[in-house]
Amino acid sequence: PTPFLLPALYFSVNVAILVLLAVAFLIIVQRNLLNLNDFLRSENPDAVPGMILPFESEFSPELRPDLVRTGEKIPVVITAAEERLGAVVAAMNSVYQNSKANIVFNIVTMNDTVDHLKVWMTKTQLNNVKHKIIIFEPQLLNGKITKNPQKLDSVKPLTFARFYMPVFIPDAEKAIYLDDDIIVQGDIQELFDTSLKSGHAAAFSDDCDSASAKGIVRGAGNQNNYIGFLDFKKEAIKKLGMRANTCSFNPGVIVANLTEWKRQNITNQLEHWMELNAQEDLYSKTLAESITTPPLLIVFYKHHSSIDPMWHVRHLGATGAGNRYSPQFVKAAKLLHWNGHYKPWSRTSSFTEVWDKWYIQDPMRKFHPVRKHAGDK
Repeated sequence: PTPFLLPALYFSVNVAILVLLAVAFLIIVQRNLLNLNDFLRSENPDAVPGMILPFESEFSPELRPDLVRTGEKIPVVITAAEERLGAVVAAMNSVYQNSKANIVFNIVTMNDTVDHLKVWMTKTQLNNVKHKIIIFEPQLLNGKITKNPQKLDSVKPLTFARFYMPVFIPDAEKAIYLDDDIIVQGDIQELFDTSLKSGHAAAFSDDCDSASAKGIVRGAGNQNNYIGFLDFKKEAIKKLGMRANTCSFNPGVIVANLTEWKRQNITNQLEHWMELNAQEDLYSKTLAESITTPPLLIVFYKHHSSIDPMWHVRHLGATGAGNRYSPQFVKAAKLLHWNGHYKPWSRTSSFTEVWDKWYIQDPMRKFHPVRKHAGDK
């Protein structure tokens, strides 16, 4: 080459070398990142990509970018009592993180809980969750619950919120109701797609045909059938012609056809039986957990659809739940329900590590999970 072409040639060679070095550097970086990812997976094989680890949420609220959620809205009704606010937050987090569906939470609460709830929803990763806060007015229950002072302590107004779903979400044709002591491990879209028979306003989990319903609820007698909830000696119950050994159902998870609910005036029917019970004491004396169950059993007697049993694995809050279920079964369950005396955020309970995975620390430091283990003083 001529002397005039040599500088240009050298420049081209240098540029080519720099490009090759840059490509080599990027390849090395990529391999290191892949190796790091493999290492993290081997350290925590159960981790879901983007999943927020237990108790880390307040330090990294932006850890998981929000999914683009399109399609039909899935209304989920859930209650938020002040003393159980950590429970409803964990429940909502588990529902939201395990689905790409367009979920809208309708959170029914009391006036004195609204401010605390709003802070929890805005200062953590739940700030992306679509939700509506609904104030429950206890006046709705006037004349519908017992005046017996010995029983008033067990009456929690929010437990009756499920009776008023069409009032809270008047534009919804279908909705899901969830108790706050649940954790969802499946995609809530699957539960929402539960098929209801023509003329049925709701689907529940029957107690007799589910593995999670076997056994006796401590201190309550057999709660698997109607006689465990209703007093069949009372004339009003006799007139209904219901069989006492009919399998009961658990209303902690409900898939509701709200169009049919309104057409059949289900809310008015439930209120009627609440009022009659307040006057005539129709419920069983062995009644254990829920005074909301008896009126539902009456109104939906042999007139409801069924939920897949794996979408309502319950009694995790009962004595001996840890022996009843294997860890493999609990992991496979789509929805876990700690109904019973022992909640995963309070006293000794089984499978608390599952609940811990979805709990989000209280930004206001008011709610603290309390665990009492054997030997604690």
